[in-house]
Amino acid sequence: MSDSTLAPDTQQDLYALCSEGQKLLFSEAKTAYDFSDEPVGDDRLQAIYELFKWAPTSANINPLRILYVRTEAGKQRLLTGVAKPNQEQTAGAPVTAVLAADTQYPEYVPFLAPSNPQLREMLEANQQLRESQMDFNAVLQAGYFVLAVRAAGLAAGPMKGFNAQAVDQEFFPDGRWKSVLLVNIGFPSATAFRDRLPRPSYDQAVQLA
Repeated sequence: MSDSTLAPDTQQDLYALCSEGQKLLFSEAKTAYDFSDEPVGDDRLQAIYELFKWAPTSANINPLRILYVRTEAGKQRLLTGVAKPNQEQTAGAPVTAVLAADTQYPEYVPFLAPSNPQLREMLEANQQLRESQMDFNAVLQAGYFVLAVRAAGLAAGPMKGFNAQAVDQEFFPDGRWKSVLLVNIGFPSATAFRDRLPRPSYDQAVQLA
């Protein structure tokens, strides 16, 4: 396994993204487990979305939705569905994003994909296709969301350790949105990060055909 956090110097000129951008989004970015008390303003939360929304999805269906939980009352409601090992970091984060899939996403498909006028009807008529497209693209967008948080100058703490059914009952009782991932968001504290774990090397992870 490789523990290097930087691409080889011989490859730096192959990236369109500057070295500082590479570090911010990838090579030096880490999951945050603790946050400072500095608040995260509405403008920055919107900036995350305005960047994240441009990343590609299958047929441009964009099924992911976001609930920003930031009030004390909201956090208390959320914590009832968070696994105990994750409760402290969630309680201490200025904002927790509940990323959710919109089960009725085909409603927006005529606007999002006008070049495919039959797509909405196709999705609504085929439950398996509709749900598989929703699940795949929502998870794909969740990854984009984490990168957008970093691009906005914040630290992200994505977590799957929560009871999705409990969170959905608390925040989305009509059943339309289904939670996929929690992401704690804020400015990192001095003790926010843990040592980086290794990653597979190029030769271990890549084949050529």
